[in-house]
Amino acid sequence: MVALLSAFGLVLAVELPDKTLVATLVLTTRFRGWPVFAGVCVAFAVQCVIAVAFGSVLTLLPDVVLSLVVAAMFGIGSFMLLREGFSKADEAGEDASRTGPSALSFTRSAMTSFGVLFAAEWGDASQLATASLAARIGNPFAVGIGAFSALVVVAGLAVFIGAKLRSRIRPKLIQRCAGFGFAGFAAFALLQLAF
Repeated sequence: MVALLSAFGLVLAVELPDKTLVATLVLTTRFRGWPVFAGVCVAFAVQCVIAVAFGSVLTLLPDVVLSLVVAAMFGIGSFMLLREGFSKADEAGEDASRTGPSALSFTRSAMTSFGVLFAAEWGDASQLATASLAARIGNPFAVGIGAFSALVVVAGLAVFIGAKLRSRIRPKLIQRCAGFGFAGFAAFALLQLAF
């Protein structure tokens, strides 16, 4: 249960201010909500399986090497989050078409959403966090379920209350906090080498 809750909390914190939330918001303005939600969830499921599999392979490494790899992955995630959190880019992001959801078929809307989110998740901080937790905790199933659940929650928020959520959350602040959290996890993994 600790593995599931750890993965859920970490991935939720990382994904709330992330580009995947914004991408889902934009997709929802162009397509109906349910096809977007379905496509995004399938993309997240595939990416979680990939991340957990990578993390499980890492457990075969010697402890010293594993700690270095986990520290490096969290370090990369920290760098990515802090770079985005301290960038001068517009926090509101670009608005998509304001003409309302498109009447495209469910399948086409879902496939477009899948493609956009599947591509966006490669090398994403949540994918690195999931792989790191799977390697460190050694319970890939619970980590995968926790990470996937957090991603589904984020997708649901984006699809169902996206416009209100975007106006109330300060993505830069959350990215900074998550970045410093990742830096702490990287430091902790390195400290484990000393003990």
